[in-house]
Amino acid sequence: MYARLDRFYGNLKWWPAETPFEVIIGAILTQNTAWTNVEKAIGALKREGLLTVAGLNRLPEMQLAAFIRPSGYYNQKARKIKAFLAFLDSCHKGSLSRMARTDAAILREQLLAIHGIGPETADCILLYAMDKPVFVVDAYTRRVLVRHGLCPADISYEQLQQRIESGVSRDVRVYNQFHALLVQVGKDFCRKAPRVPGALWNPC
Repeated sequence: MYARLDRFYGNLKWWPAETPFEVIIGAILTQNTAWTNVEKAIGALKREGLLTVAGLNRLPEMQLAAFIRPSGYYNQKARKIKAFLAFLDSCHKGSLSRMARTDAAILREQLLAIHGIGPETADCILLYAMDKPVFVVDAYTRRVLVRHGLCPADISYEQLQQRIESGVSRDVRVYNQFHALLVQVGKDFCRKAPRVPGALWNPC
């Protein structure tokens, strides 16, 4: 599946961000919304020169919520961003490079302890911002693999993650590309109402 999708789509060059910090903020903002809405919120912060650790630290929570309003659930997301910043300061002295040097398993536990950060958001941060070989499981991943009979519908996040990680090379680039490929095929073909399921490979 990975090889066929890779040939079909080519390098998708995910995650669409200029810095690791932008990846982290994007991973929080993309919860329960379309990426186009996240881009608007990110753009608003960038225009004011606020998309940095220092910039968001000095921005009051209510003002942050106003900037990220296009992403939806903006009050909750502002609180989550502030919770991440507090974690970064208390556990890693405000340094993303120090955070990146932390063991992946330990860092994942730390991230999951932050208000509003669940497994998918934590793993997005680990893979795309911290360059840790941790596969991100999302709704597209689950839908594609369930429909092709590669896992049961009730499989847990961790079980599905382990199944994928055991089946492809443990490599940041491969995990990055495979997740992007599954998202893309989910958008293009494996929608809630599937389109031409045999276009890329024969599911039977």
